[in-house]
Amino acid sequence: MINRKELIKKYIEFFKSKDHKEIPNASLIPENDPTTLFISAGMHPLVPYLLGQKHPLGKRIVNVQKCIRTRDIDEVGDSTHHTFFEMLGNWSLGEYWKKQAIEMSFELATKEYKFPIERLAVSIFKGDKNAPKDTESEEIWLSLGIPKERIAFLGKEDNWWGPAGKTGPCGPDTEMFYWKLNNKPAPKKFNASDNNWVEIWNDVLMEYNKDKKGNYNEAKQKNIDNGRGVERILAVINGFDDNYLTEIWQPIIQKIETISGKKYGKDKKETKAIRIIADHIKASVFIIADGITPSNSEQGYVLRRLIRRSVRYGKEIGIKNFVKEIVEPIFNIYKDYPKLKNNKEKILQELEKEESKFLGKIEQGTRIFEKITINKKKISGKDAFLLYQSYGFPFEMTKELAKEKNIKIDKESFNQEQEKHQKLSRTSTEGKFKSGLADHSETTTKLHTATHLLLAAIKTVLKNKNIIQKGSNITRDRLRLDFNFPRKLTSKEKSKIEELVNAQIQGACEVVREEMPLKKAKEKGATGVFDVKYGEVVSVYTIKDCSKEICAGPHVKNTCELGTFKIKKEESSSEGIRRIKAILE
Repeated sequence: MINRKELIKKYIEFFKSKDHKEIPNASLIPENDPTTLFISAGMHPLVPYLLGQKHPLGKRIVNVQKCIRTRDIDEVGDSTHHTFFEMLGNWSLGEYWKKQAIEMSFELATKEYKFPIERLAVSIFKGDKNAPKDTESEEIWLSLGIPKERIAFLGKEDNWWGPAGKTGPCGPDTEMFYWKLNNKPAPKKFNASDNNWVEIWNDVLMEYNKDKKGNYNEAKQKNIDNGRGVERILAVINGFDDNYLTEIWQPIIQKIETISGKKYGKDKKETKAIRIIADHIKASVFIIADGITPSNSEQGYVLRRLIRRSVRYGKEIGIKNFVKEIVEPIFNIYKDYPKLKNNKEKILQELEKEESKFLGKIEQGTRIFEKITINKKKISGKDAFLLYQSYGFPFEMTKELAKEKNIKIDKESFNQEQEKHQKLSRTSTEGKFKSGLADHSETTTKLHTATHLLLAAIKTVLKNKNIIQKGSNITRDRLRLDFNFPRKLTSKEKSKIEELVNAQIQGACEVVREEMPLKKAKEKGATGVFDVKYGEVVSVYTIKDCSKEICAGPHVKNTCELGTFKIKKEESSSEGIRRIKAILE
């Protein structure tokens, strides 16, 4: 048996031996990326470098990255889907290409992880009007000993990545599959639709750049983006066909079993509930550790939904006020994440508070149910959905109460209301992603540099060098900067900040980028959010007599490119944190 730590260590050490540099595990909350709520893949923090910006650690990169994916939240409860997961990744930023990438993946799988070649198969892009059949990858796999019968050519829906939005880097991918049944030999011919073949590897070959007209042009910088989920690999390598049987889930599940008196794997419905509770609480712990609290918008809304969903499923297996009890094993499993231990008190407090609030909502929902069912023999779908949407009252609970009173529910119209809501929700999410991955247009690049000028001006005007950036978000329309300060800014202070930023712009200051060791950057007075683990070499952006910050960019070459800076709003973000929204005209 191999445990999580060994699995990750083998991966990182293998790619280090192939001249890759390890980069830090970034926060779940994207920095200056308005296109996504959470980091959902290891490549997200690397977008500027995939687009051509030079990485301070070179062209070969490796790491393990914590991720959150919420698009499949309704799928959680089966044996493979997770909201929080860790992704192992290695990248070539315009250096090695298909042959080396595939050979390294194969060597790691067969020699380091000891996957037997007779249980492996691969899929490759079959080609279409935009890009040719990937015969190059086929030749490489054949040379490594994968038989022709074990190679399947599939279309864009299976073997193509990106672009994430309407334009940007994209290309075919080639995936490795493992035959999971121990009691039955793998078939001679690979059938990708047979669920006993589990995808364990994905080599994305970023060969093209899609433009606004829909053309797929050959990319100036061809990248390799390889990713694989720790949870899935850990299960497969240890012979489990259920991810939740591994050591990163079992301690949490055992705690739920103890509290509820239910047995994992015994009853299908109860097993699903246990998985959802374990998954959602684990994800919530990591989200709170990265500074998010439950709310009705963006990341806070996702967090609230996860906690409430776990409480709902707790009710299904007969437990309540349980969240705090099942959290402890998570801290033990992930001791290598100091942020969890350092924020333990806050994590427990937020989970408990939200659970208590939601239990109150359920009581409120029960009272509303009593009201809307007076002298009725049927509940409309609209009323059932109101209970679900406004009071977080699960449809199953409405159904149970209705059954007790011998009242029927219009399930069809409830489903219609739900579908209408999901459609709106999807539209909203797609709006969030419409720019693709991090938007590095000319407009957002200018706003990024203006954010540095703004932070420096705030420190000067408020005469407080201890002010630091507590959050930032940049869209094509505006910049948003959060910073620590105890009170509202006066009109005079805001005017002075504006004046100072515009003076720096009119001064035509050069923006200089340097690469240096982190220690040297600190010695030179570069500022940054130092609770974040930086790499051994960092990029430092200097604007003369104004700002020196550790940053991944992108930035303009000279402040004269920025135009006129204007503050649109100054408000409270949370206790002790102020927020400024500003534009460039």
